[in-house]
Amino acid sequence: MDDSTVTPDMLRRFSPLDGLKRENVAALAKKIEVRTLDSSEPLLREGDTDKRTYYLVSGTLELTDRNGAVRLLRSNSDESRNPITPVLPRRYTVRAVDRVEYISVDTELLDVMLTWDQTGSYEVNELRSDDHGNSDDWMITLLQTKAFHRIPPGNIQAIFMRMQQVNFNAGDVIIKQGDEGDYFYVITRGRCTVTRETPLNKEGIKLAELGVGDTFGEEALISHSRRNATVTMAADGALMRLGKDDFTTLLNEPMVAWVDHEEARRIVAGGGRWLDVRLPSEFESYHEPGASNIPLYFIRLKLNALDTKTTYVVCCDTGRRSSAGAFVLSERGFDTRVLRGGLNVTGR
Repeated sequence: MDDSTVTPDMLRRFSPLDGLKRENVAALAKKIEVRTLDSSEPLLREGDTDKRTYYLVSGTLELTDRNGAVRLLRSNSDESRNPITPVLPRRYTVRAVDRVEYISVDTELLDVMLTWDQTGSYEVNELRSDDHGNSDDWMITLLQTKAFHRIPPGNIQAIFMRMQQVNFNAGDVIIKQGDEGDYFYVITRGRCTVTRETPLNKEGIKLAELGVGDTFGEEALISHSRRNATVTMAADGALMRLGKDDFTTLLNEPMVAWVDHEEARRIVAGGGRWLDVRLPSEFESYHEPGASNIPLYFIRLKLNALDTKTTYVVCCDTGRRSSAGAFVLSERGFDTRVLRGGLNVTGR
């Protein structure tokens, strides 16, 4: 299977992509690829439930329903302007008749983009100057995260309207460990390094390197605590920042789902897992049976140890650190719940 790039003109051949604003079509084109199928290769099967929207670019497809009835879909026809068998579960098995080119888009991303595109007459021209570099890239990257699918469209509009641009030079400290939290940040150009100072390492242990579209600064805002790491510009760049009150109202509240202890136990009994974000010393003192322990400041570093198909009940002593941890995980596509009130109010 070969891959090639997508152009905005190609996307505008299809519905409803042709309804997106020009700049959003251009940004979306950077995120997907043309893929190919050889004759007789399957594209989709009846009963599939994957949340992707498919379009036929070139060639001919054979669609077979459960009764064995067959019809053909040819590129450049009126019918091929629309998604291929979009209803879930899929109603047809789809195979290539000859060499086929097609594209696919995450259905939820497309829905968010269409909604965002049509929620008002606002413009975000201030985000599109030359100083921002690839401003479309970071906006589409944010919209592509699973977390943004849970945010009301009006909130998305307000988020982009209220963000402020700040330019920085290589070596500038954006947030410093121990300071009070004030802003949530999105990198629009350049790179940042995240470090954490320890009693044995005053220069700081490198926890992560962040690039365009990555976010930071949410932990202190959610948990009402001080910054738990230092973030420094690794290269000249620009950030968009959202103030604490706007962050809480527009981003945090829609993204964090709370459960009581009874519901948490049902989730775990049904295949979910406890994820305790307290310090190891606190965890050793007491914890829920079978719980995993990843301290909050290590969450980004330990993402590979977690399973995107598992529901995690994130917990700490009060709910503050766990809600911050759940936000970070939700941004990255994990299914999370937060234990309301924390472990201190579960009758221990």
